[in-house]
Amino acid sequence: MSMAVKDEKKMALDVAAWAFNIVTSVGIIIVNKALMATYGFSFATTLTGMHFATTTLMVFFLKWLGHIQNSQLPWSERLKFVLFANFSIVGMNVSLMWNSVGFYQIAKLSMIPVSCFLEIVLDNVRYSRDTKLSILVVLLGVAICTVTDVSVNTKGFVAAFIAVWSTALQQYYVHYLQRKYSLGSFNLLAHTAPIQATSLLLLGPFCDYWLTDKRVDAYNYTSISLFFIVLSCTIAIGTNLSQFICIGRFTAVTFQVLGHMKTILVLILGFLFFGKEGLNLHVVFGMGVAIVGMIWYGNASSQPGGKERIPPPTVVKPEKHMLLPTELDEKV
Repeated sequence: MSMAVKDEKKMALDVAAWAFNIVTSVGIIIVNKALMATYGFSFATTLTGMHFATTTLMVFFLKWLGHIQNSQLPWSERLKFVLFANFSIVGMNVSLMWNSVGFYQIAKLSMIPVSCFLEIVLDNVRYSRDTKLSILVVLLGVAICTVTDVSVNTKGFVAAFIAVWSTALQQYYVHYLQRKYSLGSFNLLAHTAPIQATSLLLLGPFCDYWLTDKRVDAYNYTSISLFFIVLSCTIAIGTNLSQFICIGRFTAVTFQVLGHMKTILVLILGFLFFGKEGLNLHVVFGMGVAIVGMIWYGNASSQPGGKERIPPPTVVKPEKHMLLPTELDEKV
């Protein structure tokens, strides 16, 4: 297979992975918004536990069919990953509750610089000037679209800090574990989804009661709300899988930068399905700026030196001089 054909095949798979992630992510946001806003199911942490339980069933079924091969991942790595992931989920929910919408959006935007910092420190990645500028343009565009009122309080700042760092670490860890242990996306999900499902289903109801002062078991379940819960769990299988595929193929930073396309699409779909309140010239301008930044990032990061991992310097040990027998005799 020629190099050009390989490049075309890789590009096609990359586009398919991003399309899969965008469709499932935007779909689950729209479904969850309808479920929570229209039908009052405000138990976000428990719902996430249901998502991972459904994903676990899917993974076990594929394993039973023989489509997922056995692989190894140390329990210490699994627990660290689940710890970061669960802190990310709970931290985001608490941050949204304790902060203004504006500060919550700023906290989400700060994940990109934090992810860059992790890649620079832990993976020795270096970014070109154009790549850095394109990231700033994306952040500026999304900020114009989403940041309105900004008010900060101490406990809200702490929640946002924990949420941002745990999310960045979880996404970094997806790429790190796949690279270090040669795991596919399905393999990594098979190792982590059951632990996440168990922990979130056990702790989720208590966390949701603390956040909403409502009990999940006291919710008035109807046929239509159950339909949306099942639909949300079904789409979540694709969302969880596509996240692992995208971060495995790219990096956490690229996933964050291009992932803001989902923010733009959610805004557009929100205006289409839930009314045009809030749609104005500066929001449209912000969308345009963000899209330009994403296109620039895609081009800049793909150029030679745009974003590359610098290998650690090899330390050459000096060879020990072996004395010949004649030299030994002379030294006696």
